[in-house]
Amino acid sequence: MDEAREGRELIDASRPFTDENRWLSVWHTLSTFTLLALFVAGAALAPAWWQQLPFSLLAGLTAVRGFILFHDVMHGAIFKKSLFWRGVYAFYGLLVLTPSRVWRQTHNYHHAHTAQMVGSHIGSYPTFTVAIYRALTPRQRFMYRAARHPLTILMAWLTVFLWGMCLSSFKRSPSKHWDSLVAVLMHFALVAAIGHFAGLTTLFFAYLLPLNIAFVGGAYLFYAQHNFEGMTIQPRTQWSYTRAALESSSFMDVNPVLEWFTGSIGFHHVHHLNAAIPFYRLEEAMKAIPELQHPGVTNLTPAEIARCFKLKLWDPDTGRMVGYPETASAPEGQPA
Repeated sequence: MDEAREGRELIDASRPFTDENRWLSVWHTLSTFTLLALFVAGAALAPAWWQQLPFSLLAGLTAVRGFILFHDVMHGAIFKKSLFWRGVYAFYGLLVLTPSRVWRQTHNYHHAHTAQMVGSHIGSYPTFTVAIYRALTPRQRFMYRAARHPLTILMAWLTVFLWGMCLSSFKRSPSKHWDSLVAVLMHFALVAAIGHFAGLTTLFFAYLLPLNIAFVGGAYLFYAQHNFEGMTIQPRTQWSYTRAALESSSFMDVNPVLEWFTGSIGFHHVHHLNAAIPFYRLEEAMKAIPELQHPGVTNLTPAEIARCFKLKLWDPDTGRMVGYPETASAPEGQPA
């Protein structure tokens, strides 16, 4: 049996899959945004709320796919040298409260520091050891629990996107993150315009509900991709890029319909090995590279989602993610 490859050798093995099929990228773009427009139109024009609701759900799920395409453009996996298409996706990023500047900054950092014990919270959810958590002040514990609480994901429109991606980045550096303010102004201008000209019902079903479905779905996908049973966390002195990709990024096992809506981002360990692989070639790379065929697996069943949410802290003694220690439980009223 051949020895497993790692490090630069494994990354080199993935390079042939970074070749983009430009026509395929265009097809995925046009088909995705055409369907998104049709679903939004259905949500706006259907005569009764119970007919609008399924269109809203489909629009929200398709917006998740649109975000994955945006994510690939920001990585240079598709449309790397096309100013036109990069401009189209930058505009889409503004529409979904994900300005290009702060996304590139935080997400590239996330890729370079995934699963490190110190610093991996930038562009991701914080992860502390049991010992670090015990040493926190009550306020620090509250903030940590709040960041990893399911309500934070359910309220992702406010917590992750409006505040986390836009307002906080603009507050940190207005000149550097001016597009964050543009995204916020565009968002509320659209809310006001749709509400005024089309009415509150249309505003809810054609805009607010689809966006919230997309925000919650995207926030949870990002959580589960690096918070699952079997993942590992490494101190910086022992950390390696390829090990973080293979051991700390999940494979999300979903049906073909959900794989379409999630833009194949479930092959997340492959994506973290080489972010330049287009989303439509991730499965191909996994099948061709033996080292990628035994990832940590998660899915979107209610039971698995509940299991992922129970994983709060890294225990280096047992080498696994665990819940909060009973001896360091939160004060009354603090998030669990």
